[in-house]
Amino acid sequence: MATEILLEINNLVTEFRSDEETIKAVDTVSFSLSRGETVGIVGESGSGKSVTSLSVMRLIPNPPGKITGGEIIYHSKTKGRIDITKIPEKEMRALRGNEIAMIFQEPMTSLNPVFTCGNQVMEAIVLHQQVTKKEAKDKTIELFKKVQLPRPEIIFDSYPHQLSGGQKQRVMIAMAMSCSPSILIADEPTTALDVTVQATIIDLMQELQRENDMGIIFITHDLGVIAELADKVVVMYKGKVVEQGNVADIFTNPQHPYTKGLLACRPPLDKRLKWLPTVADFMKVNDKGEIIENIQSVNSLTETLVITNEERAEAHKVMYAKPPILEIKNLKTSFPISKGMFGKPTSFVNAVDDVSFTVYRGETLGLVGESGCGKTTLGRTILRLIEPTSGQIIFDGKDITHIGKQEMRAIRKDIQIIFQDPYSSLNPHITIGNAIMEPMQVHNILENNVARKRKVIELLERVNMSESQFNRYPHEFSGGQRQRICIARALALQPKFIICDESVSALDVSVQAQVLNLLNELKREFNFTYIFISHDLSVVKFMSDKMIVMNKGKIEEMGDADSIYNNPQSEYTKKLISAIPKGITNKILN
Repeated sequence: MATEILLEINNLVTEFRSDEETIKAVDTVSFSLSRGETVGIVGESGSGKSVTSLSVMRLIPNPPGKITGGEIIYHSKTKGRIDITKIPEKEMRALRGNEIAMIFQEPMTSLNPVFTCGNQVMEAIVLHQQVTKKEAKDKTIELFKKVQLPRPEIIFDSYPHQLSGGQKQRVMIAMAMSCSPSILIADEPTTALDVTVQATIIDLMQELQRENDMGIIFITHDLGVIAELADKVVVMYKGKVVEQGNVADIFTNPQHPYTKGLLACRPPLDKRLKWLPTVADFMKVNDKGEIIENIQSVNSLTETLVITNEERAEAHKVMYAKPPILEIKNLKTSFPISKGMFGKPTSFVNAVDDVSFTVYRGETLGLVGESGCGKTTLGRTILRLIEPTSGQIIFDGKDITHIGKQEMRAIRKDIQIIFQDPYSSLNPHITIGNAIMEPMQVHNILENNVARKRKVIELLERVNMSESQFNRYPHEFSGGQRQRICIARALALQPKFIICDESVSALDVSVQAQVLNLLNELKREFNFTYIFISHDLSVVKFMSDKMIVMNKGKIEEMGDADSIYNNPQSEYTKKLISAIPKGITNKILN
């Protein structure tokens, strides 16, 4: 490991001020980054990870934010020692993008929708380097090749909306690498990506790091990714660094209860647990406001939660003796991709292609695969939110494939869906209490709004929220709280069957664990049946009895979830499993 220091952050304080209060989003944070080194910053939403990176880039909006203490020392090859907190904005602009580059979490909002991808990367090259537009274009296409974008010349002239999430993220990496920076800051660059795309993005960043001898600051809440990528880990909680050190030391012998909790939140791949430990299981605050350990050992807790193969087999014997609640027979859903002269479709893509399976009462069926494999289309086709092209959907003994809209609307009371994005799932103009009550009014559940309000309050408390939050609006809640609100809304109709479509993919690992535990509790309490859709195979394995692996609209593999994970038959399934971050084990072995 090279020892040339690139960046030193010493006692950094970044505050956000309002009329009512001042919040220290970053509170006396200190760490360093060397050339060729990767520092991973981990923590939950609100821990100060992103604000730390934005402070380094001097992108904190002022007002309300401001760097109020400490120093950020950058050792520039050309300009020597620079304190980023003190230099004028013009000088900072020369560094930003040129010597210190950043990849943001959401590439769709980071790329300008009205400019082509090629022009946006070219702009960065022309701005910082003395080159012609033709030279800039040639360099952009070369960068697109380097980040393994297919058909780079076509993507050069494509707009962001025409690219997949993984492709957009590669464009952002190409833009960040366009000026060969000394430091690359990556803020949650793989959070919303499939495990296979995530693996290629991580490999790509490591390859570019070796070529350019960069220092990388990698920000994420996924400790599995950090274990494979980082040399050093900085753990943040409520704006402070609670622990930092060598990645192997932190992962094999964590000292702080918060770190222990984060490590335990991720579903383990080698065992099946009754429920996932959460951060709250490992830490509590004493009378002095200090964080102290709540439970002595992560291992001692998780060992008591293990479900044996015998227990699981007995539960399956009872469940599979019941009649199925859903039968899918040769289902196909096609979309036109080209039309003839008179608007008649001439060619189609089969998003769901001759799919058949059965779901039993009380079962959780996991549906896994990469983006574009057809899993979300299949879920929506079952609900008839997308009309099937052919095949049969038999729910609770009734063929619902071709029934009328009014009859289907009544059946939807029994089949609910929890969508991926809790932000766009709730109307920002309606209080959360009314949002939960609305479907009850539509389906005439309970005799009046007084009774319905009582039921809503009961549901809020059931998903670990309170009556006092009834009249609040969605923007007043965190992502995890909003997802709980969406679960309460699905429960309001007392459904028999719930489709969870990527319902935890955007959540922190600790919040994700809470929501997964809640879904399993509700399943036991109300005897729900789930289809659980995700690209995260470790989460699907934790939740599911049976698993279906989808690829290009077809079923690649289907069977017991543990059997598929332990003994995959398909090469595609093997590729998905091998792409799951395995944590510190790989680092030690390699």
